[in-house]
Amino acid sequence: MRTIQRLDAEDAQLLIDGAAAEADSIGVPMCIAITDEGGNLLAFKRMDGGKVTSITIAIDKSFTASGAQKATHEYGEASQPGAPAYGIFAGIGGRLMVVGGGLPVKVDGAVVGGIGISSGTPAQDRQCAEAGIKYLMDKKGYSE
Repeated sequence: MRTIQRLDAEDAQLLIDGAAAEADSIGVPMCIAITDEGGNLLAFKRMDGGKVTSITIAIDKSFTASGAQKATHEYGEASQPGAPAYGIFAGIGGRLMVVGGGLPVKVDGAVVGGIGISSGTPAQDRQCAEAGIKYLMDKKGYSE
C-alpha cells in the first residue's frame, strides 16, 4: 500500500485510462475530467465522439466531487424539492453538479481529487468513473 496526499499527472492519466477503457467497453465515448483536492483541473480527455456539451459538465462533476468531497449522485438525491439541499445546484455560479458521474478519489480515507465523466447516462458516467478509480488503485497499489 502506498499513500499519497494529492494526485499527480501520472495518477490523473491512469484515472483517464481506466475510465476511457470502460467507456470503450460499453461503446459510449466520454468526456473525462480529473481535478485535484481543491477542484482545480489536472487533466481532461474528450474521447472521439464525446459530446461537446459534456466538456463543461464533466469538469464541473469533478469539481463538485473533489471540492465538496461527495459524489454528485448523492447531491442529486439531497437536492430534490423538500430535501435538505434543495436548490444547491445553483450554488457557486451553477457549478455544483447533482447528476451522477462525479466521484471523489479517496486514498486512505482522504479525498485527494475527483473524477467527472459525462456523455452517457448518469449510470454509465458513474460506471466509468468507478472504473477509472479502480484502475488507479490497482496500478498504484493505493487503498481507499
